[in-house]
Amino acid sequence: MYAVSDEFLTAVQENTRTYYWSGTITTTAEKVYDFDYKNIVKGSGYVTSKCCSSSEIELGTVYSAEMGITLYSDVDRYTLEDAVVELYYHLLLTDGTYETVPMGIFEIAEANRTLNCLEITAYDYMLRFDKDFSSTDSTGTAWGFISLCCTACGVECAHTQEEIEAMANGNITLSIYSENDIETYRDVLYYVAQILGGFFIINRTGQLELRKYGTDAVMEIESRHRFSSSFSDFITRYTAISSTNLRTETAEYYSLDPDDGLTMNLGSNPLLQFGLEATRQEICMNILSDLQAVNYVPFDSDTIGNPALDLGDVLRFSGGSADEEQISCITSFNCVIGGKMTLKCVGKNPRLSQAKSKNDKNISGLLSQVDAAEIAIHTYTNASAYTIGKTKTEVVSIEFAASQDTSAEFIAQILIDIAADAVTKTATAEGTITIPDTSSDSEDTETSGTEVEVSLPVTWTEDGETLVYVVYELNDDEITVFYPVETWHSGKHILTLYYPISDIASDVLNTFKVYLRLENGTGTVEIGGCLAVITGQALGATYKWDGTLEFEDEYTPFTIGGGITVKSFSDSMDYEMIEQKEYEYTESVARISIGAFASPFDTE
Repeated sequence: MYAVSDEFLTAVQENTRTYYWSGTITTTAEKVYDFDYKNIVKGSGYVTSKCCSSSEIELGTVYSAEMGITLYSDVDRYTLEDAVVELYYHLLLTDGTYETVPMGIFEIAEANRTLNCLEITAYDYMLRFDKDFSSTDSTGTAWGFISLCCTACGVECAHTQEEIEAMANGNITLSIYSENDIETYRDVLYYVAQILGGFFIINRTGQLELRKYGTDAVMEIESRHRFSSSFSDFITRYTAISSTNLRTETAEYYSLDPDDGLTMNLGSNPLLQFGLEATRQEICMNILSDLQAVNYVPFDSDTIGNPALDLGDVLRFSGGSADEEQISCITSFNCVIGGKMTLKCVGKNPRLSQAKSKNDKNISGLLSQVDAAEIAIHTYTNASAYTIGKTKTEVVSIEFAASQDTSAEFIAQILIDIAADAVTKTATAEGTITIPDTSSDSEDTETSGTEVEVSLPVTWTEDGETLVYVVYELNDDEITVFYPVETWHSGKHILTLYYPISDIASDVLNTFKVYLRLENGTGTVEIGGCLAVITGQALGATYKWDGTLEFEDEYTPFTIGGGITVKSFSDSMDYEMIEQKEYEYTESVARISIGAFASPFDTE
């Protein structure tokens, strides 16, 4: 619920109340048109929004709110393309003052004129994210992807980095699986919201905001506040989720005990395709933990209206056919200007849900095959900002495979802001100066002087030169035959890279990485400042096999020499193999001398 005073909550639930609506229209030419209640055609205005489909609870949704209104206005409709409409609700309080509630910021999509009226249809900033997302590979945290989308589409984020990282799965590094159905930045937000266990909306101030389902009711709606209402005889709740793993062609199932509720299908989220099984399980169980808050009675009700209510608000109903012990959640609303407010909570009946299979199911056929003669492009955009210094920093990582033996090309452009170290320089200034002779017997005597050769040391500071070293790596092997180097002064620069990749084996997953290292300065790469591609024929096919080997060593306490006790410690190693080959792994530890004791001990 939008933050309002207690006086507002009291006044909005009275049998009679005094209020009015107003708004402003701001064109792209910064022309402002104000309107109020007398300019609004009665019954024409509305604001409608939802966070779920018409039948069931969803995660990851990115729905846009719609506003429609008809005004008595002579404004030229041709000047309203992409104009912004701001709408406000004003309620009279008991102390005689009005409290204002913003109803949102909308961009005009359509403006039609009748003889005396202007009909407007507008949508919030969520439509700005319908821009093409050109990257097929990218790595970063949830905050990195959110920042990338907001920066690219010109929408402010309502959260700080600390707030997002504090959420479950908020600090886990995510990677986009190359075979995905992402087309726009809005698709990216959909999958990120799933990972974070919530849904995205554009709030009343035009910011992108993530919301989660909750359990604390924000208000009670009594029977006298409802014109009509209907309530389901079941409670919608979830005890399991299912996620499609495209790499193993299986549907992974995660559940609570007892598993007697609904199962939410997350589909083939491209951010859930990488990592160990334990990592994917952790992510999915965190999502399921957030989903446990859904314990709602579906309803549909026409109410007297409270414009401060928002999507995701939990309500408690009383009187009539309502069960006062249960809660519901607003998954959609339609607020009519000067009229009723329709609230709705959707949900399925757990008792009528289809039987679930906890066994993995074959989903072969979901993976599209690539024509061997077709040129494919794998793109990468960084979803995290980088600060580069003397330490080698990874800035590009692209995974690709081929359906046949082939070759490919790597091309990239990286925008780097260089801050070169200042350098101090010295030199000697030489020249001749004349020392005037001031001794004379008369003021009229011409002054004479003595010329002297001088040599003076001079010191100054100027912008230095930063060396930018590039390192290529293919399948964890550093490419030692080619090391690009650039020399730059302070400022913004474009680093253009190219490398041919030959002898690519079929049905093997390959990883191409780029590292940067700087000397005599530092550099920063902002989110979205790195654009890279790998292109070639027959790229994009799936590899044959994916396996994971986990090694763990554990040592019990032991004593060294004259009684120094070493506590137990453990060592573990995760090794991921994505080839159908045999590998041999050995490890040995030689005799070790510790400190001045020089007392060796044997390990095997």
